[in-house]
Amino acid sequence: MAGTINKVILIGHLGDEVKMHYFEGGNALGRFPLATNETYTNKQTGEKVSTTEWHNIVVRNKLAEICEKYLKKGDKVYCEGRIKTRQWQAEDGSKRYTTEIHVVDMTFLTTKNDLNAPAPEEPSKSNKTLKPDSPENDSENDDDLPF
Repeated sequence: MAGTINKVILIGHLGDEVKMHYFEGGNALGRFPLATNETYTNKQTGEKVSTTEWHNIVVRNKLAEICEKYLKKGDKVYCEGRIKTRQWQAEDGSKRYTTEIHVVDMTFLTTKNDLNAPAPEEPSKSNKTLKPDSPENDSENDDDLPF
């Protein structure tokens, strides 16, 4: 393969609210932790084991503003982006590193609003669909339409 790929796809739950930073010129940056879970059965003990991996998510500009407006802690999202590692110098002079997922595409899978929404009701008789040959629809046939 001639090129390289840096692509990450995650489906997980927000671990906290989106933290926003706004810059001069109108740019925005949003950050939040995302939890992904893995469950497996330990073959020796037969016990189910669940592990959680935490990812530092970064979104920019319009996507960041949309995330801030609609996402809450616990919501499930699909994220697609790239891994980036940043380095900085701490106050004590030591070098610090962090690995982040810079998201370029996101789909909201569930939100708390979806979970709290009432179940759809059965259509009432007043909302029923009329068929062209039903007797209730005779008033529409009184028109002298050429088609």
